[in-house]
Amino acid sequence: MEENNPIIPLLSQEEQLARVEAYFPELTSVQREQLRALGPLYEEWNAKINVISRKDIGNLYLHHVLHSLGITCMLHFKAGTSVMDLGTGGGFPGIPLAILYPDVHFHLVDSIGKKIRVAQAVADGIGLRNVSFSHARGEEVKELYDFVVSRAVMPLANLVKLVRKNIRKEQQNALPNGLICLKGGELAHEILPFKQVALTIDLADTFREEYYVTKKVVYVPLCK
Repeated sequence: MEENNPIIPLLSQEEQLARVEAYFPELTSVQREQLRALGPLYEEWNAKINVISRKDIGNLYLHHVLHSLGITCMLHFKAGTSVMDLGTGGGFPGIPLAILYPDVHFHLVDSIGKKIRVAQAVADGIGLRNVSFSHARGEEVKELYDFVVSRAVMPLANLVKLVRKNIRKEQQNALPNGLICLKGGELAHEILPFKQVALTIDLADTFREEYYVTKKVVYVPLCK
């Protein structure tokens, strides 16, 4: 059984949280409290509805929260930006990003209703006011956003085809509107169709933890 073979955290939850905060020293006291509250909430909900591997829930902050915030290595969203998190699962990367960017609106979408319920409960539990939720498939979402973010949801080509319809033309950020996704492993073949326009950043250049050795952020502009 998965539960009998957990991945033992190298650091306690407090130590992990301290590392996240060290990477983001500009956090306000409210943001720090919201981040701190994620641990107990996710542990409670994950025991009922499995949105994070039960082997890995002990590494919540370093493997999930910090990974979500890796989006910032590619772009810092301006106030007033709208972002859709497609395939959010239990709220990643949307909820950590919503904590970091309280003046940006995040719409979290997942096709599995129970996962969206967890994400909404966590957001309510920490008092997030800049998030909304949809239990829907990506094909069903018609609204326009500045950016779509995702975390290892599907191959890049499929994701681009799915979300192109959701990217608005009006620009307000340092990068043209488009897709920003968190990926791992060897990506050369996956990125090949977009090699003329895609940008890729190695998270290991920013985050020193071993977990990030193969982790990347990929950006594809989708507004012409």
